[in-house]
Amino acid sequence: MKRIAILGSTGSIGQSTLSVVESHPERFQAISLAAGRNVDAAFEQARRWKPRLVSMATAADAEVLEARLKKAGVEGVEVTHGSAGSVRVATHPEADFVVSAIVGVAGLEATYEAVRAGKTVGLANKECLVAAGELITTEARRQGKPLLPIDSEHNAVHQCLRGGRMEEVERIWLTASGGPFLNTPQAKFASITVEQALNHPTWKMGRRITIDSATLMNKGFEVIEACRLFNLPVERIKVMVHPQSTIHSMVEFVDGSILAQFSVTDMRLPILYALTCPERIQSDMRFPVMDLRHLEFVPPDMTKFPCLGLAYEAAEAGGAKTVALNAADEVAVAAFLEGSIRFDQIPEIIKMVLAETGSQKLESIEKVLEADSKARSIAQEKVGLRGDSAVQQQASSIL
Repeated sequence: MKRIAILGSTGSIGQSTLSVVESHPERFQAISLAAGRNVDAAFEQARRWKPRLVSMATAADAEVLEARLKKAGVEGVEVTHGSAGSVRVATHPEADFVVSAIVGVAGLEATYEAVRAGKTVGLANKECLVAAGELITTEARRQGKPLLPIDSEHNAVHQCLRGGRMEEVERIWLTASGGPFLNTPQAKFASITVEQALNHPTWKMGRRITIDSATLMNKGFEVIEACRLFNLPVERIKVMVHPQSTIHSMVEFVDGSILAQFSVTDMRLPILYALTCPERIQSDMRFPVMDLRHLEFVPPDMTKFPCLGLAYEAAEAGGAKTVALNAADEVAVAAFLEGSIRFDQIPEIIKMVLAETGSQKLESIEKVLEADSKARSIAQEKVGLRGDSAVQQQASSIL
């Protein structure tokens, strides 16, 4: 029986993980959950799974959950809150495996502490490796524990790498769907609405990651994550646009052989792979191979989607640059979702924040969080400037 802690249990990855647990009750048990601010979902999860520990984002949410569990007669579930609560979830003494799925740097400290505690970690939170990858991977190597990717692209790479040794790898190819604006002229980017940007052609995901997919920043984050997970320089991580999203990623070896992984577009599959690795177990998730008719591959348009280029630049510089990349993107995407800036202003803000950030090496999680806070402040300032400009431009067009 593998006992699982889930950071981000009420999000899409967390719910998919619990679906896998439900399908294999003889193999998995949910032992601790970090549930954010969704009290209703946390209550249902606590009642269904009876975990030892549930952490909420705030003390107020924790009090509400505790009262609801008591009223429903649910016993044996301890409720805590805050970042300290998430750390307790991640380091619970009974947990064997930690699924890191809290979006953004909010899950960074808990993920790092899980690694320090000697847990095997399944990573669905790419921001952890973007912001503090060197610290996390170094500690994982020291502990002798694997970091198992849950992101479909890196999970695919991990599977392909079982066909050869790392010294035989020439390069990694990450595939991208291209998002909803693959065929939209760049001249129309200024008028893209939030609703249009949230309409991803392949995956159903959270709001931020969906916007990141529309700008290709998500793929940029994956480039950085791949560098750190597989210990390869950034020039050996390539991106190709593959609209069908059939092949999730490929590994090219020095002899010219290329191994590709394809499967259904269902996050339960990479989650199951990570939870059972190196074993594979039976599942009902089948890809209809006879439906394979036409696969397209085209290079990404770095002019049309500058966020991808910014990610490569930050990866090359390293240090605080990658922290700033993530922080600026999170602020800019939130501003777009709120209607404060235009879609085409997201990369502008990120570029300005990177220009004001050095590439100094960050030697502790505390330093990473300080750099993150500083970058967010700069980004908020830039959002204010760009937001005023966007409002004025919209007013002029109305008049």
